[in-house]
Amino acid sequence: MKPVAKATRHRRAFTIVELLTVMSIIVILIGLLVPALNKVKQYATNVKQKAQFHSIEAALELFDSQFGGYPDSSYSPPGDTGQLGYCGAQKLCEAMMGQDLMGFHPDSVFRSDGTALRALATGATVSVALYSPSTIPARPGAFLPLENANAYPVHQLYTQPGNLDYRKDSLPANANWHFVLCDVYNRVTNNETGKKVGMPVLYYKANTSRQLHDLTNPNNPDNIYNWIDNAELLRLGMPFDSAARPHRLLSFAADATTGAPAETEGMRFYWNIRNDRVSSISRPFRADSYILISAGWDGEYGTADDICNFDWSFRDRLQ
Repeated sequence: MKPVAKATRHRRAFTIVELLTVMSIIVILIGLLVPALNKVKQYATNVKQKAQFHSIEAALELFDSQFGGYPDSSYSPPGDTGQLGYCGAQKLCEAMMGQDLMGFHPDSVFRSDGTALRALATGATVSVALYSPSTIPARPGAFLPLENANAYPVHQLYTQPGNLDYRKDSLPANANWHFVLCDVYNRVTNNETGKKVGMPVLYYKANTSRQLHDLTNPNNPDNIYNWIDNAELLRLGMPFDSAARPHRLLSFAADATTGAPAETEGMRFYWNIRNDRVSSISRPFRADSYILISAGWDGEYGTADDICNFDWSFRDRLQ
């Protein structure tokens, strides 16, 4: 009887066509997965930003209950305070943290130099530095936890802070740093530490003695909100943009493609904060309190991904 020969088994390798097919499937799956992951990451960051706004709002309510009103947001131009300009975003940080992050001083009138005028017995007035070691015991402490406040001085975010802040090399040893509260998107590289940080949170206080929300005249003195409160900050542009273009929330340039004309500076702000639910009259959101604005994922104020402390339909407003 002849022995049965065992068939030798040869391992069959993948062909080039099979390898290319598998690789193509993997590439397609990655192409589908990456945008989905980015969307999830963006959504999670948006939720985190809204949580930060909730914390700021709670702190502002504490400020209101303690001092009988929300912090001022009006822009103080150079010369009004003896120092450089002081905008709404900076005043928000002072109210929440104090100019030295040691707590807000009850006597503050939101001067950029951190001083207040006090009358002497002789009838003269003297400028008193509120944010100094001797005033720390008189302060209630910060309204936000320091480790969660995302507070950074303006000159660490912008290389050319313009009228908003002194450059570090010209600051005296005891100078205030003019901090701002930053959002959570980490689009900016801190030019001193190299750490990724967010864009400043814009703050606008409503003037409840006014009644108008003029969509055609941004400089109407009866407007409830004033676009100028943070205009100097918006003019600095995005720190990561080498062209330093102003933000869209401030203005739009003429668009040759669509034929849209250039807008008057400040007009976009009023269109973006208008309350569409009120049809009988032009009204802004939160006409009785304040507005907070984060630049969102792209780091530019006035685009569709901005996060605000009100529910808006900004994507329907882009023209």
